[in-house]
Amino acid sequence: MKLNTNSNVYTIIYATVIVVIVALLLAVVSSALKPRQAANVELDRKKQVLSSLNIDLKGQDAEALYEKMISETEADGKQVFIATMDDGHTKYIIPMRGAGLWGPIWGYVALNDDKNTIFGTFFNHESETPGLGGEITTRAFQTRFNGKHIRQADGFSVEIVKGEAQGEQVQAISGATITSKGVESMVNLALKEYEPFLNQAAKVAPAAEQTAEEAPAQQDNNNVEQTKEEV
Repeated sequence: MKLNTNSNVYTIIYATVIVVIVALLLAVVSSALKPRQAANVELDRKKQVLSSLNIDLKGQDAEALYEKMISETEADGKQVFIATMDDGHTKYIIPMRGAGLWGPIWGYVALNDDKNTIFGTFFNHESETPGLGGEITTRAFQTRFNGKHIRQADGFSVEIVKGEAQGEQVQAISGATITSKGVESMVNLALKEYEPFLNQAAKVAPAAEQTAEEAPAQQDNNNVEQTKEEV
């Protein structure tokens, strides 16, 4: 029996077979590329973490640098990245997620070992306006946070303001107030979520300083006691 290639049945069968074949091919390709895609996503995450440390990654092996500098831990069930710098100082990096004007924004804030001073930041977005809200990805905006303190009189917070910033304030992006405020909300939400971890510094640091100050006096007392015993 000769197949009628002009019939509707033939057209439907032919289209169905083509769709099934294409779907199978796409599934095979997607499955084959999935490990590479996952590796690329992970590498991008590592680059973002390193960028929050004010590191210029051009010409550098980000994977090797990350393995050398960064360790990952948990604080109250949330992830924290710990960076050991070339000068031996420690930085604590907190991940953040929030909402901009048109979609999700995210980033990382790196703190000095006092858990109070911002060492660096990294921000990225999904769909903010180029030249306006999209400017959160620029170093010109991100470095405005450097050196600011997160511990304020009313708790942990960072304030982004229009116009000239004063004191611990950060200057917003001109013409992108909503996105700038989105960054502010994102940072402050992250600081609130990590407050127990950040408060560890306030409790531990003074004790460490006191111990260091008392050590010489204690040593002198020990020497006196030792002298008495010898006499």
